Amino acid sequence: MPYPDRNAYPDRFYPVVDSVAWVARLALLGAGTIQLRAKDLNDSEALQIVSDALEVIKGTPAKLVVNDYWRAAIVAGARHLHLGQEDLEDADLAAIREAGLTLGISTHDDAELETALRARPDYVALGPIFPTTLKSMRFAPQGIAKITEWKKRIGDIPLVAIGGIKLEQAAEIYAAGADSIAVVSDITQHADPDARVRAWLGMKVEAA
Repeated sequence: MPYPDRNAYPDRFYPVVDSVAWVARLALLGAGTIQLRAKDLNDSEALQIVSDALEVIKGTPAKLVVNDYWRAAIVAGARHLHLGQEDLEDADLAAIREAGLTLGISTHDDAELETALRARPDYVALGPIFPTTLKSMRFAPQGIAKITEWKKRIGDIPLVAIGGIKLEQAAEIYAAGADSIAVVSDITQHADPDARVRAWLGMKVEAA
């Protein structure tokens, strides 16, 4: 099918960025799902950045996914949330669902997958697929075969692959069973980010 499928969530290309400026840039380029992952903010800073990010995507097809800051997401009126395992432990899932937020959850091993599935997520993320230099990882690279295994186990729940993935590897990742690829450094550290985003958005992905 030609990309993008506006009805799919999350979109097949799923950039993850740490600033409102990046959210605005990606939305203008046509990205359909954008995660805002900004670390170490207090409650007021989190509310400000989430509110600002929601403002800059107005009038675009972009959907903003808030990483971690579930209270700010609820107060600001966001529609989509992503939680890591540590965040999940502290989150009020009832309040999140009551606010109408979708919920994506990170997983790295069998125990984390079980924990995620108990929360009835709207998607499951598996990573890191490849080595990544962006943050110190407690988990070894999962490899492409793990994508196929995870997808069999979660069935119809969308599977997001993340961690060190470049555009040149995307076809293989999708073929292995990923519904979506979360992309960080292949955009933010690229010499020409706009051209790279357009290349991701222009991918023709064969339906599995």
